[in-house]
Amino acid sequence: MNEQFPIGLFNWTGPITKQETDQWIQEIRELPAQLRRTAAPLTDEQLDTPYRSGGWTVRQVVHHLADSHMNAYIRFKLALTEETPMIKPYEEGAWAKLPDSRMPVETSLALLEPLHERWTWLLSGLTEEELEKVFIHPDSGRVTVGENIGMYAWHGRHHLAHITALCDRKGWKQGTK
Repeated sequence: MNEQFPIGLFNWTGPITKQETDQWIQEIRELPAQLRRTAAPLTDEQLDTPYRSGGWTVRQVVHHLADSHMNAYIRFKLALTEETPMIKPYEEGAWAKLPDSRMPVETSLALLEPLHERWTWLLSGLTEEELEKVFIHPDSGRVTVGENIGMYAWHGRHHLAHITALCDRKGWKQGTK
């Protein structure tokens, strides 16, 4: 198993169907509860364990998901309300070293719940035309709203798999909260 990309890279080709979009939105909706069940029961020592050699700690991954998904929510709103906006990237590696990346994970777990509720409410109400709206990422180029939904569904599964794979390798019991 590839510890850096346990579920592989995001790979989407072809037109996006309503069924795919609905599935991706459901995955985004379910992530906070899945993450809570997996990360909340871990001890501080476990949370401070890197998911792979040279990788972030579980604690940093949880906080990264909050950082990333807050940015994503804003990017979706920009794409939906402006004409092909240029979004601002951020240095996620540098963010993962800031003091708030060492705080208890509960704050980020609690933040993700209402954030994902608002986000999926927004995404569930989009029209086909809105799914085709575009933003420009300085590194990735043109990204449609529909494609970005798939990317963030993958992003959540990707980082959840980092944590669950580490728990499996270490024999840590995962929560059932």
